[in-house]
Amino acid sequence: MAIQYETELYSPVKTFFEQRGFDIKAEVKHCDLVGMKADQTDPLIVEMKKTFNLSLLLQGLQRLKISPLVYLAVERNRSKRGAVNQRWSELTALCRQLGLGLLTVTFYKTKAPLIDVLCEPTVISGTVRSLPVARKSGIRRQRLLKEFDERSGDYNTGGSTGRQLMTAYREKAIRVAAALRSSGESSPAALARQTGVGSAAAILQKNYYSWFERISRGKYMLTVKGVEALTEHALMMQDQGLTAGEIDAWTKHDQLNTFNVNSTSSEDWAQEDPVQVAEVTERYLLNPTKN
Repeated sequence: MAIQYETELYSPVKTFFEQRGFDIKAEVKHCDLVGMKADQTDPLIVEMKKTFNLSLLLQGLQRLKISPLVYLAVERNRSKRGAVNQRWSELTALCRQLGLGLLTVTFYKTKAPLIDVLCEPTVISGTVRSLPVARKSGIRRQRLLKEFDERSGDYNTGGSTGRQLMTAYREKAIRVAAALRSSGESSPAALARQTGVGSAAAILQKNYYSWFERISRGKYMLTVKGVEALTEHALMMQDQGLTAGEIDAWTKHDQLNTFNVNSTSSEDWAQEDPVQVAEVTERYLLNPTKN
């Protein structure tokens, strides 16, 4: 059973490594999949492609500059008769020689995908071989680990292209926006205390996503774009501890500074049209002090 998209590889590969004890997150600093676990310092990195090709191999070699725990993951389509599918032994030998791990994912119509580990990253004397790390690569490694640690969960799909990614910075901006939504207007210091986001002031001042508007010295409010972003990321907001009732009140009522409405279904507000939300809230955004 052939897959259509590279993203279809992500779920079975993620599950496989979670069963090995890794905490997995997707699309971290351009890596399809990154994993960490308590008993090791090297991050797991997996690059995925529908088929094995030179681009995938070069990606793997670049990732070895960041971590020695690098796997390549590809579909193993049993129905194909292409040359690649007939030469797994040669591809395995190549990856082993380069220090890369290689795994294949076989999809079926009536049962769960099957993962075969054709080779593990090179092991010498019981430890994974560490390649010399240049200063630039060391910085990239630090940034990757920092990004991984600062994300609260896995909100992306590995192998995605052309999609808005949920980064650690975006998560922080959403937490600030959610707090600002509930208060109507607030100061950077108050928002930092309320959200635990130490960089709240910088996020508000930089306003990278155009979600915030400075209405007076030290006071900010949410823009229409900010409201749309909160609706778009309702699932992440729920994970951050915001109740469905709060969001229901925000998205469905003209009296937007009242948050005592009980929600009957979290799916209702998750599917709310952002354009309608913006129209309903425009009066409040222009003057949040009036009902």
